[in-house]
This record gives sequence, structure tokens and C-alpha cells, in this order.
Amino acid sequence: MTPPPPELDLRQLRAFVVVAEVLHFGRAAQVLGIAQPPLSQQIGRLERRVGHKLFERHARGVTLTPAGRELLPAARGALEQVSGGLDAARRVAGGKAGRLRVGFAASLAFTVLPEAIRGYRRRCPDVELDLRELTSAPQVDALRAGALDVGLVREAPAGPDLAVVPVQREPFVVVLPDGHPLGRDEAVAVEALADEPFVLFPRAAGPAFHDRVTGVCGDAGFTPRVVQRAVEWQTLVAFVGAGLGVTIAPAGVSRLRLDGVVYRRLTPEPAPTVVALCWREGDTRPLLRGFVETVRALGSCDDQAPPRRPHRRGGR
Repeated sequence: MTPPPPELDLRQLRAFVVVAEVLHFGRAAQVLGIAQPPLSQQIGRLERRVGHKLFERHARGVTLTPAGRELLPAARGALEQVSGGLDAARRVAGGKAGRLRVGFAASLAFTVLPEAIRGYRRRCPDVELDLRELTSAPQVDALRAGALDVGLVREAPAGPDLAVVPVQREPFVVVLPDGHPLGRDEAVAVEALADEPFVLFPRAAGPAFHDRVTGVCGDAGFTPRVVQRAVEWQTLVAFVGAGLGVTIAPAGVSRLRLDGVVYRRLTPEPAPTVVALCWREGDTRPLLRGFVETVRALGSCDDQAPPRRPHRRGGR
């Protein structure tokens, strides 16, 4: 049976490296802040573990033996690796390093997401951000399954298993084909859209936000007639530009400057859609806490403090 490798004491390796660098036991003892006899004992124990002498003693100091020259780079590497590992462990424990999986609804790439990323990069430059574009309902599923650490969603989900912090309120706009008669004014009455075909995203992609849009229409006395559906806002806006219909969107979508569309305010102005930050209840890791604090500092909601559990279902 092959004998197990010898266990090496880090103090012995440190003592060996210092002696090898100054080539004098007395001066090495001063560098290490210990007396010379204990230093000699540590080197002696290391030599017994290696099975060979590491130094040749002379009247004016020492020189490395072939075994000592072979061991020196490995000893330095081991000490550096341990030091680096300790530093990395401290940084991860302190939330300054590691990997954070962040979900975001696509429309938030036009508003809160870029500023959140910049702010967090400044705060934690060594953290790896794994950004995943998902509609809100799949984000909530991924959070609950442990596949995401935190998510930026519209219309926060319900449930005692998720912590929720509102971070931004965003008004609604109507997206019209360029040249549409309703686009002549700066604002469009919601009831004026009653006879218009709508392009909309599937309810399964974000039930709460879908219901907010249809609810805006319902409050004006009609149910939108949906003629085409798509998951991405860029596709929906392109459909509007192609003349397939109109849609109601968060104001941030107006940053999509596609040809053939115009964006107008709605009257009466509906209650804004709320962007929220969600994570698993009880997850107190510093890595996550730093991201939450960064995003909350960017938010414009009045009700930002303590995390709440709203009674709505996931949005887009």
C-alpha cells in the first residue's frame, strides 16, 4: 500500500521559506519574531517529514540542499495559495466576491436595470453577475426553485416564501402606429381605444401585469380585442409599427425608437405599474444584501422600507 503523503505544517513551511530567503537562522528568527531554537526545531521537524536535509549549515549561515531547492517553489506556492484562499473566503463571506444570479423582466433593460448594474459594479466589482432575461412568472418559479437569487419583476408575486421591495413606479403609455389619428394629440383617452385591435403578450408570461393592462381597458368600459400576441416588447412594438394594432406599455418601452410608432400618455392616467425586487424569504447572504441595498437606493417608491408580501400574482 502506498503511504499517505506527509502532512506539512504551514508554520514549518513559512519558517523554511524565510530561512531559504535570508540564508541565516538568526536573521530568519528575527524576521519571524521567534527565538532561534524554536526555529531550528521547526526546520528539523520539516526535514524529518521530507526525509532529507534542506539546508547545509556553515559558519556564516546556510545554503539550500538539492532537496531544499526543489521544495522552495512548492512551499512558496502553498503559502500563496492558502493566503489567497483565506482572502477569497473573507471576500465571499463579506459579500464582495462570488456569483449572483439576477433575473429581470425585458422592459426593465430600458429603465432600472442598467443603473442597478452600474451601481452594484461600483460597490462589488469582483462579484460575477449572471443576468437572465425572463418574464416575471418564470422568474418567480426560478426564485422558488433556487435557480435565481434575486429578480426584478413587475407587479410583485404573493406568498410568504418571497421577500418583496418596491423600487420604481412607472406610468403607462399607449403605443400607436405612426400617422394614427389618435396620435395627433399628446394624450389619448383610454376609451378611445375601445374599437382598436390590440397586440399583447400572453397572460402566462406575467399574469399580474397582463391583468393591469386589461384592467385599464376594463375601467374604461371595454375588453381589448387582441389580434396578435408576443412575449418581447420589441416584437410587440414592431407589430404596432407594422399596423397590426395598438398596445398599452410601461413608459420605459418608449425608449425603443423603432420606425413607424409613436408613444402617447393616457387619460385619465392609470395607476402606475410597480417594479419590485424579489428574493427568497430568509436569504440573508451578504452577497444578496449588497445587491438589494444598491437597487433600493436607486428606487423612487415611497414605500421602500421593510420588505413586504403583497397580495398580487406575478407580473411581466
